[in-house]
Amino acid sequence: MGGKVSPHVIVVSLAIVYIYFSTILVFVNLWFGLRSSPGIINTLVFTFLAVMSISNYLLAMFTDPGSVPPSFAPDIEDSDHPIHEIKRKGGDLRYCKKCCLYKPPRSHHCRICKRCVLRMDHHCVWMNNCVGHANYKVFFVFVVYALLSCIYSLILLLGSLTVDTPQSEGSYRSVYIISGLLLIPLSMALGVFLGWHIYLTLQNKTTIEYYEGVRAMLVAEQGGNVYSHPYDLGVYENLITVLGPNILCWICPVSSYIGSGLRYRTAYDPHATKTTTS
Repeated sequence: MGGKVSPHVIVVSLAIVYIYFSTILVFVNLWFGLRSSPGIINTLVFTFLAVMSISNYLLAMFTDPGSVPPSFAPDIEDSDHPIHEIKRKGGDLRYCKKCCLYKPPRSHHCRICKRCVLRMDHHCVWMNNCVGHANYKVFFVFVVYALLSCIYSLILLLGSLTVDTPQSEGSYRSVYIISGLLLIPLSMALGVFLGWHIYLTLQNKTTIEYYEGVRAMLVAEQGGNVYSHPYDLGVYENLITVLGPNILCWICPVSSYIGSGLRYRTAYDPHATKTTTS
């Protein structure tokens, strides 16, 4: 079970605490003053971003990504869901020998969590938990708010450097150096990571499915065929499948729409135009 404290989680927690207090007590204070109107506004805005980042981080860390029910068995005669994932060799339905269970579509066994995870994207060491069916949305939203927080803090850092005060050149020099070494690479990494997951979301793919799709595409091309990702329903349908049907809630930690995670609509389903995950 993920969500336990680990060295990686401690590092993330310390970084969050350091960035928050250095941003408020040093950058905002030196640039505007904490008691001024601009200082209060920037403090409130950055605190909101920090709270959203932390809350979504905790939700992603402690939410079970989704387990395969012991009673699950694929219904090969279900005409409404004609696509059943099979093993690469042999043509048999996917079966996990370690869990002794059939694997639902898009599920994979995590060797770290030691169980099969529904719609597994990857195991995140920074959360000590898998990112899967039930927590992918809050994970995605966490990355969004974490990136906004880092960019906002970096802007405040640069802005406070324009203010010529004795304090900014003396006792806070180490704060600026450490913050810069944290914020610049972190902003770049989160930006690339968010861009990657936006790309995956637009195609309704997981990280695992992307790499499996690359292999499938190469095999298909060798046979003179064209590979098509079966869960790609179109950009808008893909977005609402992953982020929810209400656009206003896309950046909110709301995921009551996600369904069981045992079946997913595909482009080959008779009712592929529906907007909910079954």
